[in-house]
Amino acid sequence: MKLSVVIVNYNVKYFLEQALYSVKKACNGIDAEIIVVDNHSVDGSCEMVKHKFANQVILIENKENVGFSKANNQAIRIAKGEFVLLLNPDTVVEETCFSKTIAFMEQTPDAGCVGVKMIDGSGKFLPESKRGLPTPTVAFYKIFGFAALFPKSKRFGKYHLGFLDKNKTHQVDVLAGAFMMLRKTVLDKIGLLDEDYFMYGEDIDLSYRVTKAGFFNYYFPETTIIHYKGESTKKTSVNFVFTFYRAMIIFAQKHYSQKHAQTFGILINFAIYLRAAASIIIRFVKKLYLPFIDLLLIMLSMFVISKAYSFYKFETYTAYSLNLVLLNSSIYAGLWMLGLYLAGAYNKRKTFLSVSKGVLAGSLAIAVFYAFLDDSYRFSRAIIVLGTVSTIAMTYFDRFMLFWLKNGKLSFSFSNRLRTAIVGNYNEVSRVQDLLVKSKAKTDYFGFISIDDKSVNDDQYLGNVSQLSEIVDVLKIEEIIFCSKDLAASQIIEWMGRMKQQELLFKIVPEESLFIIGSNNKNTPGDFYTIELNLSLSKAWEQQKKRMFDILFSIFVLPFIPIIGLIIKNKTQFIKNWAQVLVGEKTWVGYAKADNIKLLPSLRQGVLNPIDNLTGKSYNAITIQKLNFLYAKDYSVEKDFLILIRSLRSWGN
Repeated sequence: MKLSVVIVNYNVKYFLEQALYSVKKACNGIDAEIIVVDNHSVDGSCEMVKHKFANQVILIENKENVGFSKANNQAIRIAKGEFVLLLNPDTVVEETCFSKTIAFMEQTPDAGCVGVKMIDGSGKFLPESKRGLPTPTVAFYKIFGFAALFPKSKRFGKYHLGFLDKNKTHQVDVLAGAFMMLRKTVLDKIGLLDEDYFMYGEDIDLSYRVTKAGFFNYYFPETTIIHYKGESTKKTSVNFVFTFYRAMIIFAQKHYSQKHAQTFGILINFAIYLRAAASIIIRFVKKLYLPFIDLLLIMLSMFVISKAYSFYKFETYTAYSLNLVLLNSSIYAGLWMLGLYLAGAYNKRKTFLSVSKGVLAGSLAIAVFYAFLDDSYRFSRAIIVLGTVSTIAMTYFDRFMLFWLKNGKLSFSFSNRLRTAIVGNYNEVSRVQDLLVKSKAKTDYFGFISIDDKSVNDDQYLGNVSQLSEIVDVLKIEEIIFCSKDLAASQIIEWMGRMKQQELLFKIVPEESLFIIGSNNKNTPGDFYTIELNLSLSKAWEQQKKRMFDILFSIFVLPFIPIIGLIIKNKTQFIKNWAQVLVGEKTWVGYAKADNIKLLPSLRQGVLNPIDNLTGKSYNAITIQKLNFLYAKDYSVEKDFLILIRSLRSWGN
């Protein structure tokens, strides 16, 4: 056998499916095998492989996440190929990728390992396609930003070897683990991947051992792959910082002298805490900058309103003391912001309605609070009414301005709907257009671009693929979706490379799939449109509503516990359930036990489930799965309330 393709997967089902479709095409005419090692994914990855690639893929299902190195070694031990390719699941390879790299290795006897040119989901070159060894000096330049400032310098740019032409073949120190083609004989000589590395660093270690054994690592740009970087690679996370830099320490301890390893360890530990602190601060600022702006504007507007009303009503600015103004403004602002939070105004998918609902909910809370205040602490009701109007105006205005600053365009819905065009032939385009509608993608569909030379008699026909750049410029297209059924991966990659300067977003829809997948840049995890994720409970606001209902219903039930206890048989379990719901260990209504729970939005264990609403009947496994899906799809607080009322006797289950 000529080639063994090894893919380690962890919870990136959609990327994996697309990768496997491209790998199958690249294996045409080659005696090859495909081995997928799944590290205990819970997103249905294994089920997808069994259903769509039965008898085409060797699947190893791990019962725990054993890490990248160990999982690759599992596959390498059973691999039969003369060459072994370690490939990430979040990649798309050209149809001629494998044949070209195999031919290069056969013509280059000293090539122990070969890597290829990689681009991200926006068509931009990924510098990690070729790297230098992370010596203390190289690491210092990288950590302190000199490599970024002088990427093409032979002194400072050694980490990504920016001084080497990315379009020419080179011998390099390190290749990326996303695509490493190795000779099986070399692996037999140097050994398998070092399992001390759980994730990250194993590619550096392997590359280094290849060169120590007398072979070379080659960067080979005659073929290109797309590397999206999936969900497991979130470079802004503190976990990534610790995992990545700890891997560097393992490498230093293993391969450097004690003195160099110690120096390297000090430098890396400094980098860990520096980068971790920066990550925490960045995430903190990203989460709190909008609430902070809201708080500032609400407090300011309340101060102005109270002073203006004081002058209008009493002809003096000091009818309300400064302390009273600050106290009431702080309390009112806090209640309005709590309402905004609960209404989803701080979610990614915020809307004008969520802002209005949140402020009105806060005003209702203020009215209740106001009723219990002593007269000496009260503002006029008119100030509260004016404050409500002002708060809606201020919170909407700051979101409007921030959206404009971020996206460079105006939107009164806060929805960054992308101007989208589809590239493909008519039948596949129609299917993709239907998928966009059903997945409720945030796009403005402008039309399609045919890959045939002949024009199409359709109102949505924009032109031929040869006119793609001009169409994008004239119509200000922001997102292009390629139909892989009609376009070869090499054609898609070529167009992405040509149009990378136009700041477009690219997505690809695999044939016969119900998803469209892509990624904005190398630091952005892949994103996709899919019918499967059109579930109410997948939205953060619905999850928040469900939690608020659990709390409020538990508080409501509290005075009636003695009465309810007369109806329920297992009183002790009922009290335990009630307490667990209140503290967040359980939810009043969850999923029924079924195999599809792991494919649905995460929920705490439920006291009740959707089947409890349907008394006196028994259901098979398929029906239970469908009931779970419908509950997640059409979730509402009213549905939870009805299940609880109709299943009162089961609260102690």
